[in-house]
Amino acid sequence: MTIRLERAGAVGHLLIDRQAKRNAFTQAMWTALPERIAEAEADPAIRVLLLRAAEPGAFSAGADIAEFGEGATDPEWRARNQSAIATAQLRLARAAKPVVAAIEGDCVGGGCGLAIACDLRVAGPAARFGITPAKLGLVYSLHDTKLLVDLVGPGQAKRILFTGALLDAGEALRIGLVETIAEDATDAALEWAETIAANSQFSVRHGKQVIRRILDGQAEDDAVTSGLFAAAFTAPDFAEGVAAFLARRKPDFA
Repeated sequence: MTIRLERAGAVGHLLIDRQAKRNAFTQAMWTALPERIAEAEADPAIRVLLLRAAEPGAFSAGADIAEFGEGATDPEWRARNQSAIATAQLRLARAAKPVVAAIEGDCVGGGCGLAIACDLRVAGPAARFGITPAKLGLVYSLHDTKLLVDLVGPGQAKRILFTGALLDAGEALRIGLVETIAEDATDAALEWAETIAANSQFSVRHGKQVIRRILDGQAEDDAVTSGLFAAAFTAPDFAEGVAAFLARRKPDFA
């Protein structure tokens, strides 16, 4: 299976396993990704997702251009492919549980689209980033373009899209495309994931929802966000957090 889910403790590893093709995504892989995300969301033992390559090498070279070039002349295939990619990116960006990406090697095209749909990104020193529709005569989708603009701002988004250039890990960090660089991106991303998993999931998941509302344009509290703020004070996690603080011990947010 080229996209699979493996659980290790509280972390669900979403593994991209097609290294012979630099983890390029076929339509079947785009279709499978939301299914694996749904599995992780349904597993109460999984608190955080880690998206990474199954083997050392490229994170993902993006869409499988050979398959795309062959199928793109068929309007029905093209519509199915567009729907599969859009659904995968949307489900990843709006997953109920936080998603951390560990990026070693090339992260290009649709692969970079996957990375920017995650909540946090850790790059290895050899990582390279690029979004290349301008080199193929294509137009990047509005949803994915917004994810990019949200991260790096409109000017840098234009530079990335208009030039199609590859950015090294240092440049990606400088413009905000990734949060940090680590010698071993997978280990560092796993450490982040485990730290997040040990915290209050009430706080983490609802905090993610609030940030998404802000990115979607909401600027003032409504009944939902005000309700979340109020509900926290009567939730079990708050009682456990206060008790742990007073007892000077680590909280157990079971």
